[in-house]
Amino acid sequence: MKRKRYTEEQIISILKEHDAGSRVPDLARRHGVCENTIYRWKSKFGGMEVSEARRLRELEAENQKLKRLLAEAELDKAALKELVKGNW
Repeated sequence: MKRKRYTEEQIISILKEHDAGSRVPDLARRHGVCENTIYRWKSKFGGMEVSEARRLRELEAENQKLKRLLAEAELDKAALKELVKGNW
């Protein structure tokens, strides 16, 4: 089954519909997602505006990049320690 990708604008508009009084089962049926998805979106994007959600996505991408760089640096450091110790 093909997954749908919703943009931040779409997610926030769905959450605003919920805040306006629409029920979660109705929203889920109308937009073709599970109820759990709406609750997960609400926990992540609840109360945000579109610009804030975009900034969150950018920060998450930057954080992932920094974690990857740190992991590579730690591997290099471990390899150099092994080389200095003379175990290779």
